[in-house]
Amino acid sequence: MNIFNTKIKNNAGMTYVEIIVVLSIFSVIVSVSMYNYGGFQERVDIKNLASDIALQIVEAQKSALSGLLPPPTFLPPLGWKPSYGVYFNLAGAENKSFIYFTDFPTLTVYDGLSSCTGECLNKVTLTTKNSYISRLDVFYQSAPLIPVSIQNLTITFSRPDSGAKLTSSPALSPNISHAQITVTSQKGATSLIKIYPFGRIQVN
Repeated sequence: MNIFNTKIKNNAGMTYVEIIVVLSIFSVIVSVSMYNYGGFQERVDIKNLASDIALQIVEAQKSALSGLLPPPTFLPPLGWKPSYGVYFNLAGAENKSFIYFTDFPTLTVYDGLSSCTGECLNKVTLTTKNSYISRLDVFYQSAPLIPVSIQNLTITFSRPDSGAKLTSSPALSPNISHAQITVTSQKGATSLIKIYPFGRIQVN
C-alpha cells in the first residue's frame, strides 16, 4: 500500500516553474512566427501590387495590338493608329497613382494632366495601404548596367509593333536596355517591374 502511494506522488503533474517555462517558450515561438508572417504577407502584398501595375501595362499593349478604338468621347485624328500607354510621375503625391491613356496623336508621350484630362482614360490609384512608387530608373546597354534615376516615365504601344516606346522628360538617350519601376511598402518591402523595348514586362 505504501509502495502504491509513493508511485502516485512520483507521477504528479508539472510544477509551476515548469508551466511558466513552457508558456514562455510557447510565447517566444508564437511571437517569432507572427513577426515572420507579417513580413511574409507584406512581401506578398507588394508583389501582388507590382503584378497589378504590370497587368495594366500589358493591357495597354494588348489594346494597341488588337486595334481597340477609344471611347466615343474621343475623336481620333485621321490616320490614327490605336496607341495606348501608361504614364508614371514621382512629383508630389503622384507616386501613389499612374495614368492609363490613349495617345493622340501618336507621339509616344502623355499630353494630359495628372488630374486625368486630355488623353487620360483612367487614373489608377494604388490600393495597397501606404504603398507607393518609390523609384523610376532606366538602364542603358552598357556593362555594367547602372540605373539612371528619372522623375517620370511614359510607356507607349502602337499597332502593329508589340514593342514598348520608353520616353521621359528630359529626353532619354538611345540604346535603352530597359526601364524599371520600384514599388515600396510602408515597411520597406520592394518589388520591381521591368519593361524592355521589345515588349517584355517582368515582375521581380
